Amino acid sequence: MVRHYNFSVVMKNVTKLCGTKSIVTINGKFPGPTLYAREDDNMVVRVVNHVQYNVTLHWHGVRQLRTCWADGPAYITQCPIQPGQNYVYNFTITGQRGTLLWHAHITWLRATLHGAIVILPKRGTPYPFPKPDKEKIIVLGEWWKADTEAVLNQAIQTGLPPNVSDAHTMNGHPGPVPNCSSQGYTLHVESGKTYLLRIINAAVNDELFFQMAEHNLTVVEVDASYTKPINTDSIFIGPGQTTNALLTAHKSSGKYLIAISPFMDAPVGLDNSTSTGTLVYSGTTLSSPTVSMAIPPLNATPVEFSFIDSLRSLNSKEYPANVPLTIDHSLFFTISVGVNPCSTCVNGTRLVAALNNVSFVMPNISILEAHYHNIGGVYTDDFPGYPPIPFNYTGTGPSNIQTMNGTRVYRLPFNSTVQIVLQGTSIIAPENHPTHLHGFNFFAVGKGLGNFDPVKDPFKFNLVDPVERNTIGVPTGGWTAIRFWADNPGVWFLHCHLEVHTTWGLKMAFIVENGKGPNESLLPPPGDFPKC
Repeated sequence: MVRHYNFSVVMKNVTKLCGTKSIVTINGKFPGPTLYAREDDNMVVRVVNHVQYNVTLHWHGVRQLRTCWADGPAYITQCPIQPGQNYVYNFTITGQRGTLLWHAHITWLRATLHGAIVILPKRGTPYPFPKPDKEKIIVLGEWWKADTEAVLNQAIQTGLPPNVSDAHTMNGHPGPVPNCSSQGYTLHVESGKTYLLRIINAAVNDELFFQMAEHNLTVVEVDASYTKPINTDSIFIGPGQTTNALLTAHKSSGKYLIAISPFMDAPVGLDNSTSTGTLVYSGTTLSSPTVSMAIPPLNATPVEFSFIDSLRSLNSKEYPANVPLTIDHSLFFTISVGVNPCSTCVNGTRLVAALNNVSFVMPNISILEAHYHNIGGVYTDDFPGYPPIPFNYTGTGPSNIQTMNGTRVYRLPFNSTVQIVLQGTSIIAPENHPTHLHGFNFFAVGKGLGNFDPVKDPFKFNLVDPVERNTIGVPTGGWTAIRFWADNPGVWFLHCHLEVHTTWGLKMAFIVENGKGPNESLLPPPGDFPKC
């Protein structure tokens, strides 16, 4: 089935936190409209840009098999849609079902340009868990009183960290904050019913805990991949991640607090506000008190680890975990923050971020176009598979914390198997990095604290039922190992999903070459492809 959507990018005056500002929206909505599809549907989304900013949209987690032109990251797979221009994103949902999200993929526009993607199973195919009575979408976000583009520009000009957001939001509602009794999100439920909650973290820079007073949740899917059911009172969810969980309304009546609170186990500035909403049973009187709960502390690493470590692929006959067991490309990427000279910046230096000491520089045309049309001088294919200078990654760092700049990619043959160990470092600010790979799902086969040991640690890998995701956290002062099949030709972005770090250069791209014949090759660019 072909599903058509019309997205108009327009400015809209919105009031939050007792103040009004003009924001960039799709069709005047915040969060934006939900895309509904079934597995195997063809999605046709016409985007018309009516604002003064360049815009691109990314369908986060959608495999984009052979349709890299529709993936959306600016200057990686496309030039932006300029003011007054339009572009049709045309792609097919292949072999996926569950919850994903779409968001802008240029500057910080995703602060307000985002929404849900709901992919239903094929007709006649049941969920591999008890059928819920109803489904609810809960989109988590961040809200700045200031214009986020101005926040970004100020940070670029000064070389300093950007100002943090003023509140977190649930479906656009911040809930009460000091000096402002703004409305919170209300989840209405009926006693005895079961609800599938489709929870999305569309925040720009913050990883979040999600909880409901006196109600546990049963997680059944993350990042549009089914999991073995786990019962929990606290869900951890990083930017770009999604979690589907069953909620059983087991009380007879009452109001119960819903809270989203940030996670940060490093000495880094962030928005430490908790956003609250209310779960309300039908028939409950307005005067009923709201039942509260304890919220995890900001640095609740044990709560985060407990949740992440409990996730497993369903690995059933219908939904097997096809983990690569032999590896063609074994890569080791260090994640670091550095400092580079900047004559116009406040301290004469600029904060930067890097993978294997390379801070990524955005080109002037998209890498995908340069790759497809053999245009030289846009990128080099010499991204280092290992750190150029090894050091004690989580111990005392090197004295020189300057990075190299470059538009470098790593080339992969079609259908090769890839393992990447993402290693956190102690340079300047060790922190948790939610890392997103475009174009693929991967298996998170291992993680640990300290330096990865290439001799001992692989023996502890889970190669049977590791969780399958598109975005994974690299723990503070630790490492994460992922594996995937490079079975999708094109140019695919790998980056930290904290927008502050992407801005600083914590990103790179893979070129996956064509295989044999048309079914293993990138399709040609569409006729309306945006020009730079």
